[in-house]
Amino acid sequence: MKFQPLGKRVLIEREEESNKTASGIIIPDNASKEKPSTGKIVEVGTECDCVKAGDKVAFAKYSGSELTLGDKKYLILNLEDVLGIIK
Repeated sequence: MKFQPLGKRVLIEREEESNKTASGIIIPDNASKEKPSTGKIVEVGTECDCVKAGDKVAFAKYSGSELTLGDKKYLILNLEDVLGIIK
């Protein structure tokens, strides 16, 4: 199933969060964790010219709307909520 954002919106797939700390401690799935605020752009809207599909970006923590397509979860963001491209 394909989804094409309209206007100045982007479709983002969040990065998978690690369940292991840098020191090797494993965090259980039921522990409260914040969702990551980075991800990969999957599709861009018709008016987006500064980002493209495949860019890894950082975005505002509590922004966007969640969307489930098939068995994957995505985030639809306004372009103004994208803080920058991670290189």
